[in-house]
Amino acid sequence: MRTAYKVRVYPIAEQVAVLNRTFGCVRLVWNTVLAWRQARYRAEGVTMPYAQTDRYLTELKRDGGHDFLYEVSSVPLQQALRHQHTAFVNFFAGRAKYPRFKSRRGRQSATYTRSAFRWRNGQLWLAKMDGPIAFVWSWPEVDPTTIDPTTVTVSRDSDGRWYASLAVETATEPEPAPATSSHTGIDLGVTHFAVLSTGEKIPNPRHLERKAKKLARYQRRMARKQRGSNNRAKARAKVARAHTKVREARADFLHRTSARLVRDHDLIVIEDLNVKGMIRNRSLARAISDCGWGEFRRQLEYKTQRCGRRLIVIDRWYPSSKICSVCGHLLATLSLSTRHWTCPDCGTRHDRDLNAAKNILAAGRAVSA
Repeated sequence: MRTAYKVRVYPIAEQVAVLNRTFGCVRLVWNTVLAWRQARYRAEGVTMPYAQTDRYLTELKRDGGHDFLYEVSSVPLQQALRHQHTAFVNFFAGRAKYPRFKSRRGRQSATYTRSAFRWRNGQLWLAKMDGPIAFVWSWPEVDPTTIDPTTVTVSRDSDGRWYASLAVETATEPEPAPATSSHTGIDLGVTHFAVLSTGEKIPNPRHLERKAKKLARYQRRMARKQRGSNNRAKARAKVARAHTKVREARADFLHRTSARLVRDHDLIVIEDLNVKGMIRNRSLARAISDCGWGEFRRQLEYKTQRCGRRLIVIDRWYPSSKICSVCGHLLATLSLSTRHWTCPDCGTRHDRDLNAAKNILAAGRAVSA
């Protein structure tokens, strides 16, 4: 089983210089090789395998104009080429967008494999550094001296904070959580983040909406600063920190909610929502993006698998809102503004979202039977 621990790191000035130099070289290699790939494809119509890009990197180092690439570890540079190759594979398979050029203003990262770092007694040494890099361990139940990382990815967010992600291969599978004999269907929405078939309604915290005014004020201040000035860089960092607070608050809410649902239910049923298509609605795009439905589904998938639970995803075209959960009557039409409706057959008064959650659970049980 593969897992990862993301820790906050606090490099000293000398280590910051080494990491910033490594980030710059990784970014240069990525952008240079990507431009070379595009030029070759336009001119000759050929795609580049990883081995050929690796040879191009060797030629790049020897051309006399990129001697500074020898000042950093070669492992992060080669890993950047591997990541780019994977990005192209995913693009041609339809799983991702076309790889983009990296900017110096966004998140920076470098990946080290075993040959470029040491992990001894719970301390981390990176290549080209004389001493260990300080970090904070946030898992009291896990002894850091007992883990054996396979790769380490060091990153610096746009707000200036540093992190390290330690990828670990574990031979033992986690023990399944105790059975609860409880099943639930989940109807995701904007007014309420989720409505469960049990009747529980989880409020939508609307993290971005609550910080929208402050973000707009910070962005106006940044726009007034002269381009390239230190004051503009400070204002940009303040905007980035505000976005980080929103992102972390959203992630904390999603983790707490998904963990509780997985802990309390043996079977969870959700809809296969077309989030990418739904955010094309200009009126709801920001609200839908702020909900984080895609990340919520991803967390449910790996947490149910880790805890021995079942997650069933039903078809996105299933008319869960228009079917009466009591008698099964199907309405011909049901507008989005209609939040309550009465079944013409059995006369049951339905809450739109609760009725949908009950039908989602019933559909999931039918699939699992």
